Formats: sequence, C-alpha cells, structure tokens
Amino acid sequence: MSTGTGPDTTAPGVATPALRPVRLPRRWLLASLAVLLAAVLLGLTVGPAGLPLRGVLTEIVDLVPGVDLAGGLDDRQAAVLWQLRAPRVVLGLLVGAMLAIAGAGYQGVFRNPLADPYLLGVAAGAGLGATFAIVSGGSRLLLPLAAFTGGVLGVAATYALGRGVGGRSTNSLILAGVAVAAFLTAVQTFVNQRNTDSLREVYGWILGRLLTAGWGEVLTVLPYVAVSAAVLLAHRRLLDVLSVGPDEAGTLGVPAARVRLVVVLAATLGTAAAVSVSGLIGFVGIVVPHIVRMLAGSSYRIVLPLAALVGATFLVVADLVARTVVSPGELPVGVVTAFVGAPFFTLVLRSARRTW
Repeated sequence: MSTGTGPDTTAPGVATPALRPVRLPRRWLLASLAVLLAAVLLGLTVGPAGLPLRGVLTEIVDLVPGVDLAGGLDDRQAAVLWQLRAPRVVLGLLVGAMLAIAGAGYQGVFRNPLADPYLLGVAAGAGLGATFAIVSGGSRLLLPLAAFTGGVLGVAATYALGRGVGGRSTNSLILAGVAVAAFLTAVQTFVNQRNTDSLREVYGWILGRLLTAGWGEVLTVLPYVAVSAAVLLAHRRLLDVLSVGPDEAGTLGVPAARVRLVVVLAATLGTAAAVSVSGLIGFVGIVVPHIVRMLAGSSYRIVLPLAALVGATFLVVADLVARTVVSPGELPVGVVTAFVGAPFFTLVLRSARRTW
C-alpha cells in the first residue's frame, strides 16, 4: 500500500497497516480552552480588590469595536482591572505557556523525561545577570535586559563547552550544562556575599514573581514568546521522529543535530525572555508536559500545543494562589509551583523508566 510519499514497494499479498496521522484530540483541546478561560476569569476577578464577574465580562466585551454595554465597572475598578490585574494575568499566560512548551521541547530533543527549560544553564545565567543588575543599583528596565542576556550567554557557554569536549553528543551538552550552571551559581553566590544588603531583592527575584506595573513587561516578552513558540510548534513532527533516536532519525532523512540546535535555540530564547520578567519559576517545564503526556498521548503533535495551554492555566492559577492564600501578603509564585511540582517530580522519578 502506498503512503503517497514514494513508489509502492510492498510485496504483493502482504498487508500493511494504514498510516494515520496523529491529530490533536478535540475533546482535550476544548477542555483545555475551557479550563484556561475559567482560570483567566478567576485571575481577573479574585484578589484583595474583588471585581464583579459581570462587570469584568462587560468590560471585556466593550473592547469589541461598536459595542458599548451598560453595567460595567466604575473608574476605580476599571483601573484595577486594566492597569494591574489584566497585565499580570496575561504575563502569567505567556510565561506559563513558554516554560511548558520549552520544557516539552527539551524533553524531546534530549529524550529525557526529567529535562526542563533550565537544563543548559539559562537559569544560572539569568540569575547571575539579574544579581549584577540588582547589586549595581540598575534601573527597573535594566533588570530584565541583564537577566535575558545572562540566560542566553549561559546556554551559549554550555554549547561551546559541550561541542568542545564531546562533539554533538546530548550527554556532553547535559554535563556541560551542569558544569556551567555550577560555575555561574558560584559566581552569583560570591557576588551576593559581597553585597548582603541586596540579598532580599535578589532572592525575591530568584523565587519568581509576576509583578507588573502596566503592560510594559507583557510587551517586552510577547515577541520572543511568539517567535519561540511558533518555531517549537513547527518542529513538533520532527520531535516525534527524534524520539526513535538520532541514528534512526538520520536514516529517515531528519538531521538530528540541526533539529536539536534549532529547538534548543528557540526554547532558550523564549525561556530567557520569560525568566527576565518573572524570575526563576520552577517545575512548570517538567510538570505540565508530563500531565499532558499522561492524559492525551505522547506524540509531540499533541504534547506541544496542549502543554502551552495547560502551562498558561497552571501558572495563572499558581499566581492566584500566591496572591490570595496569605492576603494581604503575597507568596512568591515559585513557592507555589514548587509545592505542586516537587511531589510530582518524585512520581516522575519513580515512573520514568516505565513510561518513557
């Protein structure tokens, strides 16, 4: 039977199974979108300054050109919604989606269920860059730039070291990432010890937070997340091919080294942008892809798009918990994701050999 990609070489009389493309299950897509919408509405309405659901929905519908409904929010409530609450929720959507899809991409190219977006040193590099910005008394605009630059340079150093000692081996890249992360963390610790008056702010950034002052952070991270996510989604079929191994993928015409490089670069760019405005929020890149894989299937044509939706939902809900559970105080959102992710990580360790 011909598959439409070349001549039919099947021996006469020998039956072959039909090749069916893997498609995103509609029920999981609709369920993910419904839960995401509910999380967004909760994020917009719940907080120290509670907002009525009907008023919030009216304000959103009023954004449609030509629509002007009565019964919206008053001026104070509208300011809370559009200047504080909405930017924070949208930032959570972007960061959560990016970390989740980057984690899925890393797991695909390294064929390792424990891989996450911070595997190759982006977290250590971003942390060092942010530390330098904080202790130097830089402006609020300098911190994201320093964190982004540090994250990219950290991964570049990992690639340079890995290629120098082990060629194109994935194991050499992983070991290089461990070495680079350890070195950058040591430098960060030294800087912190020399500037103890800045420790509180540094650790506040390291623990992760979604603090916004308008739409500036959203506009900063949006282009990077959009480009990175588009590249990763475009490579989802190739990640399925890589799952059989680099040598086997090569026999199928897939350049494993080039695909790995493109996926890592895209995931690194998006992750560095995300952590530059949110700090180091852990476990999203591990927890979310595994949840999707257990529920909807292991094909990356399913995992990547659903991971983006579930990751966005997960971080919006985690941030909602972080800013309400100790109200009027606030927990770092990274503490909430770690509270959920650490037990899940233990389960992954126990079941990885059986499920990967």
